[in-house]
Amino acid sequence: MTILVTGSAGHLGEAIVRTLRAAGRPAVGLDIKASPFTDVVGSVGDAAVVARAMAGVSAVIHAATLHKPHVATHANQAFVDANVTGTLTLLEAAAAAGVKGFVFTSTTSAFGAALSPTAGEPAAWITEDVQPVPKNIYGVTKVAAEGLCELFARKRGLAVVILRTSRFFPEADDDADARAAFDTANAQANELLHRRADIADIVDAHLLAVERAPALGFGRYIVSATTPLLKSDLSRLRWDAQGVVRRLYPEAEALYAAKGWRLPAELDRVYVNDLARTDLGWRPKYDFAHVLDAVRAGTDFRSPLAREVGSKGYHATAFEDGPYPVG
Repeated sequence: MTILVTGSAGHLGEAIVRTLRAAGRPAVGLDIKASPFTDVVGSVGDAAVVARAMAGVSAVIHAATLHKPHVATHANQAFVDANVTGTLTLLEAAAAAGVKGFVFTSTTSAFGAALSPTAGEPAAWITEDVQPVPKNIYGVTKVAAEGLCELFARKRGLAVVILRTSRFFPEADDDADARAAFDTANAQANELLHRRADIADIVDAHLLAVERAPALGFGRYIVSATTPLLKSDLSRLRWDAQGVVRRLYPEAEALYAAKGWRLPAELDRVYVNDLARTDLGWRPKYDFAHVLDAVRAGTDFRSPLAREVGSKGYHATAFEDGPYPVG
């Protein structure tokens, strides 16, 4: 099975192509930017380019996108062109080619305002049943692209799996207050409690989705590290997240202190990956328990793949200087 991977010069696309090539599996990389992992250079919105890339392909992983940090650098129309028109162009070509499966990389940012409870409310328990309330053009266009994917599954019989991925980027947080409160490694370790996944687990979810797409026909899944947090913890997470973590992992605070790290005082959301683990057979390896094991052993908690793809971010280099849009 030859898999077309869009966004192959980007952080996720490169990781997927790297993984496929390392396993000896054929892949075609498509990106507007040339790279060692890009076979076809051009836009996903260009039908001729997409047709050329689609030749001989059995499945598509559509990872190319404009991301939230691009809100600061790109016009709204650019998001429509890349995220909506580009997705439509690929869906049309995939349906015409009769591919066996189409995997669309979406985002938990699609939930938007649903992720931010007001003061006094419990933390949000985020499952696939939560309705999106997009907060910016990025979220709007990703939700629109998801709608196109569902339409093609229903009307054209294209097997489509949508993966709403949580954070996996290497950059520092796009919230200035969060960047000031924690160094990047500490923040990202904390996020594995409730809103992050390692890129190796993200890649694994995509490859499982390709395999499962024909049997599923259509599916939409949250892809985030398995949380140890419980629904019964939601109220306390807003005012004593540290206490919740201490109950679950009594040694965590001491392990953190030895590194000069701190546990989070408050958490506002918890992503739940139950459906992805059930339907895709996905078993993410890099969770908060893994972080503590790595800290105890004095090793890097990131996967070998995360270290291999390095710090390349949304703009080819790590996107670490503000201002950032907060959303």
